[in-house]
Amino acid sequence: MAEGTNHLGDPQAGTGALWEALRALLPPTKEGLKLDVGEKVERSVVLLLERAAELFYGGRRSECLQTSEVILDYSWEKLNTGPWQDVDKGWRQVYTFGCLLKAVCLCEMPGDTAAVAAALRVCDMGLLMGAAILGDVLIKVATILQAHLPSEKRPAQGPTWEQPSTKKARSDHIPIPDVKLERTVPRLHCPSLEYFKKHFLVPERPVILEGVANHWPCMKKWSLEYIQEIAGCRTVPVEVGSKYTDEDWSQTLMTVNEFISRYVVDEPKDVGYLAQHQLFEQIPELKQDISIPDYCCLGNGEEDEITINAWFGPQGTVSPLHQDPQQNFLAQVIGSKYIRLYSPQESEALYPHDSHLLHNTSQVDVENPDLEKFPKFAEAPFLSCILSPGEVLFIPVKYWHYVRALDLSFSVSFWWS
Repeated sequence: MAEGTNHLGDPQAGTGALWEALRALLPPTKEGLKLDVGEKVERSVVLLLERAAELFYGGRRSECLQTSEVILDYSWEKLNTGPWQDVDKGWRQVYTFGCLLKAVCLCEMPGDTAAVAAALRVCDMGLLMGAAILGDVLIKVATILQAHLPSEKRPAQGPTWEQPSTKKARSDHIPIPDVKLERTVPRLHCPSLEYFKKHFLVPERPVILEGVANHWPCMKKWSLEYIQEIAGCRTVPVEVGSKYTDEDWSQTLMTVNEFISRYVVDEPKDVGYLAQHQLFEQIPELKQDISIPDYCCLGNGEEDEITINAWFGPQGTVSPLHQDPQQNFLAQVIGSKYIRLYSPQESEALYPHDSHLLHNTSQVDVENPDLEKFPKFAEAPFLSCILSPGEVLFIPVKYWHYVRALDLSFSVSFWWS
């Protein structure tokens, strides 16, 4: 062996199936763990990364664990300084590197379930805040860690979706609008690509597509039990509060199991919403249960540029009236949602917020508007619908939309250009 080249197969390595599986994901030598993190990352941090790799491959994993903590603390400060879009990708890769080493080092001793659960939380933090390294190795590490958690933490799959029992469900009455009194979104059954493009995409007209998503595996497979089985121990961001425009709105991190227990099954004191989260990148097993609508091929971008988000929450979650900068297919998997749509031409009557942060969001409470403060809103024409399981709503770019869940709900959105 050449001097300075350390291998993983040293006598101090941990034993057991988990360690062997994790070891197989990593390069055989420390040279394979080098990262090109760009010029924005200080030389001292690059040297620290190299030192951590040297400790790991040299079998000094308790020291490597300590070094990875230093890397995580320092890069965390960089991730949380200034607007997220201004964070350099190199710092996100540094954070992922620290998460990778910490997660694997935590699993050196076999049979430590708490350590495996902690390692999985570390991986999820890397997936949420970091950037891909070594061929998305963190996703692979997380999959292996989850498979090694005890089966009692992953309940058996339920055959059908069931609402929480009346005793445990939210007790307040949720009004269901009579959309027959409103101008409704048109519906089509599996239109051809050409027809959809000519009559809806190009003229930017909303439409509900029927028969497009009924065959997706999620329509039959997904239940509370199934989601807990596949994703229950995974850490996700949760919005807490009635809507993101409220002053007391906040975001927090918790496992999917904690989210379901706190905001779905038990009588909640507040509204919790797993909203606008790329859950399917974090947990590829769930992505196998959905399909990208064929109509997305009419866009200019590549398939890997389509942003797929999960929207999972109890009855009563609200997305205030807002607009997005991309085309959107909103597929309803579980429950139903009341949706209102306003043309971009009506923007003045929708009173967007003045602040840059909320410029794409209306000040109006759509279903309880203050018409003295916002008089033009009453005259703004709109389309509405109740979106049910198996249906896909096309929301054209910049089209204003308001969404309220009428039931326990799971939706999937596809943003494309």
